[in-house]
Amino acid sequence: MVRALLLSLAQLGDPAIRRVLAKSLGVTLAIFAALGAAIWWGLDAALAGWRYQGALAGVAASVATLLALWLLFRAVAVLVVGMLADDVVAAVERRHYPAALASARAVPVHRSMRMGLWSAARFLLVNLVMTPVYLALLVTGIGTAAAFFVVNAWLLGRDLTDMVASRHLPGAAMRDWRTANAGGRFVLGLAGTGLFVVPVVNLLAPVLGAAMATHLFHRTRP
Repeated sequence: MVRALLLSLAQLGDPAIRRVLAKSLGVTLAIFAALGAAIWWGLDAALAGWRYQGALAGVAASVATLLALWLLFRAVAVLVVGMLADDVVAAVERRHYPAALASARAVPVHRSMRMGLWSAARFLLVNLVMTPVYLALLVTGIGTAAAFFVVNAWLLGRDLTDMVASRHLPGAAMRDWRTANAGGRFVLGLAGTGLFVVPVVNLLAPVLGAAMATHLFHRTRP
């Protein structure tokens, strides 16, 4: 996985990768900006007639948006990059796996959107279900962080590798590949989750994760 990360970092200067990075960051931040505006509008209406109505709504909306960025950035970023993943995967295959690129099938936009939406929904649902466990483990000091990493490594490893495998394998073969490479996908998920929790680096995490998944898939594909 270290080699996959180094190769992915080395390819960040690729024009195709830079375009996806710019688009994904722009769309992701635009989504949160729109969310912040919607929260401000709702609070401003709810506080109509209050003294300092605008200031109160602005402060509350800013706090709520920052909280949403912290809690939901991974879900939204993977959703967005999932719709652009084909370009990342194709760029990595073009440089490192040209034979595989020649036989790849482009993932239709509607399927990419469906996979991205399901990824975001799965992240939110599983972590919501796990919230009581996270809270119970707070007394251990590190239990909550460990549980969060394990759960989200499992989720992210599947999400990232599915972006690649869907270009090369039919449904049944994808399921078999997932089972045969569960350990590698989990390690990939751990690496990706680690990238997501590092400030600034987390902005690159979705694209780096997709690139790393491409290397993992092609080194283990049937």
